[in-house]
Amino acid sequence: MEKNWEKIGYVLAGKYRIQVLLSLYEQPMTPKEISNRTNLYLSHVSFTIKELMKYSLVECLTPTLRRGRIYGLTPIGKSIATEVDKREKRGKY
Repeated sequence: MEKNWEKIGYVLAGKYRIQVLLSLYEQPMTPKEISNRTNLYLSHVSFTIKELMKYSLVECLTPTLRRGRIYGLTPIGKSIATEVDKREKRGKY
């Protein structure tokens, strides 16, 4: 599969995008769970999820729920998260 450098660059350009994407890489979660895991404000997590949804990297797995929505990565989101995860691990010594 060819890498989508534009989407990889978009995620890498924002620390919140990296944190939210990598949290969802581990498992699907609610925004509150992501907030607790990353220590980001819930409002920042919600905004970042919406941004990532516009790029088709994240999807709502429970769209009929008003509260307690669970979000996960799309297939392209998983591919992007794999690349971001590799780069993040390489950058930490």
